[in-house]
Amino acid sequence: MGRKVLIVGGVAGGASTAARLRRLDESLEIIMFERDEYISFANCGLPYYIGETIKEREKLLVQTPEAMKSRFNIDVRVNSEVIDIDTKEKTLKINSKEKGIYEETYDYLLLSPGAKPLRPSIEGINSKKIFTLRNIPDTDKIKAYVDENQSGSAVVIGGGYIGVEMAENLKERGLDVTLVEAAPHILAPFDSDMVVMAEKELEDNGVSLILGDGVKDFKEERNKISVNLNSGKELKADMAILAIGVSPDVSFLKNSGINFGDKGHIIVDDHMKTNVEGIYAVGDAVLIKDFINENPSAIPLAGPANRQGRIAADNICGINSTYKGTLGTSIIKVFGLTATSTGNNERTLKRLEIPYKVIYAHPNSHAAYYPGAVQMSIKLIFNEDGKILGSQILGYDGVDKTIDVIATVIKLKGTVKDLTELELAYAPPYSSAKSPANMAGFIAENVLEGRVDTINLEELEEFTENEKILLDVRDEVEVDNGSIDKAINIPVNSLRSRINELDKDKEIWVYCQVGLRGYIASRILSQNGFKVKNLTGGYKSKKASEFKPSEIDNFNATSKENNSNNNTSEIEFHKEVDACGLCCPGPLMTVKSSMDQLKEGEILKIKASDPGFYEDIKSWCNTTGNQLLNVNKEAGIIIALVKKNSNNDEIKRECTMTSSRVQSKDGKTMVVFSGDLDKAIASFIIANGAASMGKKVTMFFTFWGINILRKGEKVTVVKGFMEKMFGFMMPRGTKKLKLSNMNMAGMGPKMIRKIMKDKNVSSLEELITAAINSGVEIVACQMSMDLLGLKKEELIDGVKIGGVGYYLGEAEDSNVNLFI
Repeated sequence: MGRKVLIVGGVAGGASTAARLRRLDESLEIIMFERDEYISFANCGLPYYIGETIKEREKLLVQTPEAMKSRFNIDVRVNSEVIDIDTKEKTLKINSKEKGIYEETYDYLLLSPGAKPLRPSIEGINSKKIFTLRNIPDTDKIKAYVDENQSGSAVVIGGGYIGVEMAENLKERGLDVTLVEAAPHILAPFDSDMVVMAEKELEDNGVSLILGDGVKDFKEERNKISVNLNSGKELKADMAILAIGVSPDVSFLKNSGINFGDKGHIIVDDHMKTNVEGIYAVGDAVLIKDFINENPSAIPLAGPANRQGRIAADNICGINSTYKGTLGTSIIKVFGLTATSTGNNERTLKRLEIPYKVIYAHPNSHAAYYPGAVQMSIKLIFNEDGKILGSQILGYDGVDKTIDVIATVIKLKGTVKDLTELELAYAPPYSSAKSPANMAGFIAENVLEGRVDTINLEELEEFTENEKILLDVRDEVEVDNGSIDKAINIPVNSLRSRINELDKDKEIWVYCQVGLRGYIASRILSQNGFKVKNLTGGYKSKKASEFKPSEIDNFNATSKENNSNNNTSEIEFHKEVDACGLCCPGPLMTVKSSMDQLKEGEILKIKASDPGFYEDIKSWCNTTGNQLLNVNKEAGIIIALVKKNSNNDEIKRECTMTSSRVQSKDGKTMVVFSGDLDKAIASFIIANGAASMGKKVTMFFTFWGINILRKGEKVTVVKGFMEKMFGFMMPRGTKKLKLSNMNMAGMGPKMIRKIMKDKNVSSLEELITAAINSGVEIVACQMSMDLLGLKKEELIDGVKIGGVGYYLGEAEDSNVNLFI
């Protein structure tokens, strides 16, 4: 008999080591010990068996003891727990269900104990209604409980990979699910600006999210488990899944003399060898080198565990094989969305003080003109030398192959230049001539070579109007559906002819929807002597980053609306258009042109792949008065049914999926013509009073009344001579308004304000703020603004620009109309 190798633990690391050892050396005596009954199972597939995507339990079992014996001549001993190790005598002590306690000698020892779920010492943690998921027996318990409670509810604690997968699969089984994460966001490998897309996908599919809140204790109450959070929220459910992380399962090694890291992981060298002669370790319990930053790290993934097992087997058999470190490439399915990451994220690089740059891209999964193209969102992180440090990609198609391409380039020590030069398979159904990986490389290369200077969302928070201009180069239809505060709009196609409207003394921050038009605008402006920066990722990234989960106080088996399950197939429509592959504003422009061709009351069905269209179509219908009958998402494709606005008073300007107007003529409208302080105060007192009674109030400011809405500080905008003269002569904001009588060279307004303060009457400024907060609609007349040379940027936030037609429409629905 040859040398004897003992292996502690199966699954990915232990089983792959055993198989590799046998392939390399037929003379070895190999014994594998597994504490449980199953030596090699698809642990990554466990949540999907519970969710019944995987129907047959047997498919989870990768290898059985009998198969390992017959094919590889490996002695597999299940239900055998290793309880101690003597490294001097080279013996293991085993507690076997069949043999009792006994010892086994070894020449080489391979440790693959894995990791165990964390169970903090908090009150109620040992309830039978609280489950963890690590192995087949855990899976059987959870599935049996779910099978008995399919109409029940669950709280999943922990937003890591297991937690998110369990939340999805429990929801798929029909349970009401709340996911609780103590950190500000789920899925730690992702940065906050990217992971919000996965959080929105969870909420869109009916999973309630509570972020930044941990568990205080558990209590069993009759047939429920009560999960009490640090914030005071109480969540009652039929079951709870504990998925807050794992720790290395190495307690049996405490007297071995093996070196451990700060958190209990086994320290190994690049041959997977411990500090003790003849002992190797692989898998979730070991501390490896991070491939990017070269620091010790613990990255529990199945792929690296398999490769580590192969390398350990090589070295046991005398083959000099080394492990180069773990890149951390990972992927997760979140309902229809795919989320992937590789390398380091921004959070890690900041902590280690490693300099980096970031770009965002939103390319289509394949050629836009071929049906089914959907956008993906790419974040690429790199340094000054072009070395790629990490990437995160989320989307509905093509995400997996794109992250694999980038991970391969990183592993081969490639740069963003290499991304631009990749020759990848292309045909319209599969990719684009410039692949998503190419596009990310092109954008990064432009940054490195100085063709464009970028800002990110974090830097956008530092915008100041007196030093910079925020320029929105999107089309008007996009801007109407939302824009960044304090931005001025000049569409990129009009930029050359309107370039004189911009101030060369100020730095211009440009943005478009996804970054491409912003880059074009940057090139136009920079070559005309402007200092320009482009918001990487554009408005799409900005909008995505603003997602916040809906607030929930307490949870007790109440279901959430799941828009993705809405049925559009039952509604008859008159026209269908496909806007898939079109970037914003393409889908909205398609909707508008198609609706123009329909008759009153006819229905348009539109399909679009731009993720922003899901919210855009709601806003568009609310703005235009057309009726949104239904909107849902199917594998990244948004399908909407829109009914052209009818003259029927019952549905006029009604939107079933957004806030509808009050149909009875109970609104109040005011035309504020005067710019006098006393009249302004009176108008806002009346408006606030009406709003407090639940009335819809619209205030239409025209001519001198618009001065009430001007900002107090000077706003630099491009104007002609006459416009500048009007602006100089008219009062700038509420503090400069005069009284209609007894102005007394400015003393009158000061006296009125003093009396109001003494009598505890709100100031005009406070009245305006209260009106806006109460939902009073404040509209500035576009015609008057044009005549007086006033620009939108000069008005306070919250003011809508409208015309006489808009005012008359509001007046039609009102029973009181005042002229002040």
